[in-house]
Amino acid sequence: MKAVLQRSGLLLVVLLFIGGIYLYRPAVGREIIFNTLLFSRKMIIIMPPIFVLLSLLHVWVPADFVARYLGGKNGPLGTLLTIVLGSAASGPFYGAFPVAATMLQKGATFMNAMLFLGAWSIMKLPMVLYEISILGVKFGLTRMLVNIPGIIFIALLVDCCLSKEEKDAICRKSIYL
Repeated sequence: MKAVLQRSGLLLVVLLFIGGIYLYRPAVGREIIFNTLLFSRKMIIIMPPIFVLLSLLHVWVPADFVARYLGGKNGPLGTLLTIVLGSAASGPFYGAFPVAATMLQKGATFMNAMLFLGAWSIMKLPMVLYEISILGVKFGLTRMLVNIPGIIFIALLVDCCLSKEEKDAICRKSIYL
């Protein structure tokens, strides 16, 4: 029972909070419940294909391949490759976390996992192409050129600020298989 409470404590707090809102302001509570169910439905539709693709990644891509290009001795090539992979991806941001966890499990560095998450979140190629079509080439390319150093800086900052033990704990928790 204690383990269940420990794992689901935050969920229980959120459910109690929503219940309190529902009792205090039923219209707002109904809207929160409706939006939660709508978001959950979207996740149920999107996540299974992501997990199927990740399973194929586990089988088809050897760990030494990932470690060689995204591991500790990769240098600028690994950074560039990680940013390109994150930019080429599509789908909602919550789909990036299982991919980053798989990268960590296959031997990628913590910094490259952070770079991947950063590139996925703000540099998706379809989004950049859309911005270029609406706001022009100058704006789209400028935004991308400004974002690349920003992503690298943030990934370096996170990598430097966390101790090895903290990174190892995050890696252990991120392994879902």
